[in-house]
Amino acid sequence: MYADLMMKYVDVIQIGARNMQNFELLKCAGRMGKPVVLKRGLASTIEEWLMSAEYIAAEGNRNIILCERGIRTFEPYTRNTLDLSAIPVLKQLTHLPVIIDPSHATGMREKVSPMARAAIAAGADGLMIEVHHKPEEALSDGPQSLYPKQFGRLIRDIYVIAPVVGKQLIHDYTGYKNENLDQLSAVRANATGESEYPRNDKRVVYLGEQGTFSHKAAIQYFSSDVQSYAVPSFRDIFEEVKSGAAEFGMIPIENSLAGSIHENYDLLLEYELFITGELSIRIIHNLIAHKDSKLEDIKKVLAPTPALNQCRRFLNANPDIQLTPVNATASAVKSVAESKNLEEAAIGSVEAAQLFDMAVLEEAIEDNPRNFTRFVVIERQMLNSELKSNASLIKSSIVFSTSNKPGSLFEVMKIFSENQINLVKLESRPIHGKPWQYMFYADLETDLTDTNSERVIEAIEQNTEFFKILGSYNCGNKGGE
Repeated sequence: MYADLMMKYVDVIQIGARNMQNFELLKCAGRMGKPVVLKRGLASTIEEWLMSAEYIAAEGNRNIILCERGIRTFEPYTRNTLDLSAIPVLKQLTHLPVIIDPSHATGMREKVSPMARAAIAAGADGLMIEVHHKPEEALSDGPQSLYPKQFGRLIRDIYVIAPVVGKQLIHDYTGYKNENLDQLSAVRANATGESEYPRNDKRVVYLGEQGTFSHKAAIQYFSSDVQSYAVPSFRDIFEEVKSGAAEFGMIPIENSLAGSIHENYDLLLEYELFITGELSIRIIHNLIAHKDSKLEDIKKVLAPTPALNQCRRFLNANPDIQLTPVNATASAVKSVAESKNLEEAAIGSVEAAQLFDMAVLEEAIEDNPRNFTRFVVIERQMLNSELKSNASLIKSSIVFSTSNKPGSLFEVMKIFSENQINLVKLESRPIHGKPWQYMFYADLETDLTDTNSERVIEAIEQNTEFFKILGSYNCGNKGGE
């Protein structure tokens, strides 16, 4: 009787655990067409859960989100038993997104954060967390509600964990969505495999071709609703964004093992473009070959030089293999696919192997699993203050040069210290045409575009010969709020 009223005001319908098998309610929710969060029943099997989802889908609504909230077992130490093993099972059985509700599952505040972190590590697509500024006064579920500071610390943890499993913490701003799409469209696209919204006409440009880690970063940050295309060089990315051919550029800026990509730092200084976002992805290198190839038959491996260096232990264990450098991992996989040579292999991503219908002979052959690349988004305009989330930690990237006299760099560092600004990166680069003179690139945990930072900027300018803000953007969530 309330369905018509809900259609006007509700974005997502939640069906609780005790109504998981209320079939008339499921069918009604299906007819409404709104995204449905379907919680698992108190003692329901995964098969029963999925069959309930079928009642919704049978009415033409495929926008279904499965929510694991714990099942009833004989264990009394928590309210319910949170079945995290359901996540990989559901990922294998269905394309539907899976979220976890550790608040209802555990019923105890101190257990919520550990289980939330474990859920993300297990592959969950989202979390449902209860938060209250005064849990002792909450009308219900106070003992399981996190304090805001606890929630802030949890978000910081998730921000770090997510890239390990190929995910990203979504912020309030993802530039392209601001005009045409909202976060809900991404949920719908994940649930159905296709978005009911028209494809966005904005474009993002990246290096190489489909299947590269740059392509993966572009899709992960913007989703597939924004058009993406590749160019052969980093300079081409900057030129495409500068000319307006693309609204966004996705560039790698540093690798946790190999260090900074200096060419892109130089290009950021050269072009009047700005950093407006960032994300980190874990780089997992795989040995990819034809489906009929065997490891012992491989005589030649194609890969970019950095990838070869990062897989040195595996390659040294196979000294008879000839190493052939190429421009990008996807280019290597494509070349091997086209060669039809069963003795050739490439180093690349699982996505590249799937794209070119190849097989993964060996997984994760990189020497160090702590292999992450930080990517940044570049645009023609600085990110507007209203598009920065109040809940997010803001990072500003700057470049400056100082006079050639003792203590000049110290004077700039003192400005950061006196204003309680955390310096998270400082790197020097030679100034072209001026031997033994350097530019300093720095990342600061502050918003230098905020009006409150005018005094800081003035002090920096007084102590530098050159100063430029490369961008100010969301980079995570505040741990203490």
